[in-house]
Amino acid sequence: MSAQPLAQPLAEAAASVASPAHPLAQQLGHPLAASAASLVQSVDWLAVAPPLIAAVVALGVLVADLFLPESRKNVLGWISVAGLAAAALMLLPLLDGDRATFCLTGNGTGTGAGPGSVTGAPRACSYTADHFTLVIQLLVLGGALLAALLSITTLDDDRRRVPSGEFWFLLLSATAGAALLPAARDLATLIVALEVASLPAFALVGTRHGDRRSAEAALKFFLSSVTATAVSLMGVSFVYASTGTLYLTQVAQRLPDTPGQLHTLAQTGVVLTLIGFAFKTAAVPFHFWVPDTYVGAPLPVAAYLSVVGKAVGFSGLILVTVVAFPSYADVWGPALAVLAALTMTVGNVGALRQQATRARSAVRLLAWSSVGQAGYLLVPIAAAGYAKDAQKAIGSTVAYALMYAAVNLGAFAVAAVVGRGRAGNRISDYRGLYATNPVTALLMAFFLLCLAGLPPGIIGLFAKVTVFSAAVGAGLGWLAVVMAVNVVIALFYYLRWTALLFRAPEGETVRHRIPAPLTAAIALAGVAGVALSGAPQLVLRFAATGLF
Repeated sequence: MSAQPLAQPLAEAAASVASPAHPLAQQLGHPLAASAASLVQSVDWLAVAPPLIAAVVALGVLVADLFLPESRKNVLGWISVAGLAAAALMLLPLLDGDRATFCLTGNGTGTGAGPGSVTGAPRACSYTADHFTLVIQLLVLGGALLAALLSITTLDDDRRRVPSGEFWFLLLSATAGAALLPAARDLATLIVALEVASLPAFALVGTRHGDRRSAEAALKFFLSSVTATAVSLMGVSFVYASTGTLYLTQVAQRLPDTPGQLHTLAQTGVVLTLIGFAFKTAAVPFHFWVPDTYVGAPLPVAAYLSVVGKAVGFSGLILVTVVAFPSYADVWGPALAVLAALTMTVGNVGALRQQATRARSAVRLLAWSSVGQAGYLLVPIAAAGYAKDAQKAIGSTVAYALMYAAVNLGAFAVAAVVGRGRAGNRISDYRGLYATNPVTALLMAFFLLCLAGLPPGIIGLFAKVTVFSAAVGAGLGWLAVVMAVNVVIALFYYLRWTALLFRAPEGETVRHRIPAPLTAAIALAGVAGVALSGAPQLVLRFAATGLF
């Protein structure tokens, strides 16, 4: 029997049902027509420009590397720096209002809204360029730019063991993923951005060919990150199974109304998702990879991970807690408070135990210090689980992250200067730095005092007071006490290092010429630190206003 006589009636029936006039289509809300319409979307290219530029430049650098002779490979570094600067500049046109694209429903446009943005209804978009996104993207792109300036000198010094083309491609790819993550507003995009930011970082840590320490650091980083990803994916799958959606705003709406038989599944999904992001933030007890990874990686990569890698983890944690899981604040609030107390304590005690004469003790101290700083960053997120104004609490974390990014990158830049003359990069190697490089020593002292929270590093003091007040305002007095004790512990090792800079040098003093990229990196970090110290209240206002 021929199938032709049946084909025509079936086609007509399908067309009739899909027609808006058909009763069944009206009853189902035109599902076929809506589905077809949802497949055709306009993309707000301006909103996605910052991560897109970083990704395009990454591909361009990789292709250019095939055609450039070895003697001109340094051009790739300056192309990468220019690309990161262009991506950062594309944040300026986005300041006029929220923009969203890749949206599930709605076509409305509001003030400053781009194609696909939604007004009058909760947004269900995969990409949103709101104030929170722009602040974190500024931190990511600015941090990557300073790390790139450090890398230019490092690649020139170590060209034989670090391939230029692959290095710049990996750095820009990781930056593109890191810039995408704060804009992600569905769990799938969030996980994809997290992996795009993480996978190139594994290779960056191990780019130094023939270095056993570098290979070991890359392996530890890889294993810890793969574990975190597996846990996060399982948690996200459980949340999706419980709510039937991946969009963060819809997850927040549906989680409180989860059916009883799915309640345990939803709880497990929330807990596993939080654990996965705790790995990414290097929170205790998921911090074990940090010291060895920072010491084994090239110094610019360690600087990149300490700022941009941390921004990735914390922005993801903020999105899943405050945006997706607000109904479970009674679960993640206390959990993050305990993690914050453990993280700051273990990090500061680990930094305190570093011996000044041990090889690479300077980088190792900065690594343990970054763990302690992660504890401070967790405090306002934990407070958001208790506070009535969660956005204000999150603003404290963002403001602290901006301060930490500027001064920590500056400290790593000075470490790169000292490391050029003394490969051991011990804390004791910084003794008498003021006698050989006065400006560099003064800036290093400023960076360390900012991290300690002492004048003239006003921004460091302001950031710590802001975090402290967030804990007190949320009723977490015990956490504020723990933080105060840890600040005192941190004062000891920061001031001990600062004092070494101005002590009389041992032996003959040797002045080293600082390359232009390193000078630029230190100068930019110093200017940022001084500017933030000059107007600290503007930082909090900028970071806390209209985040979501």
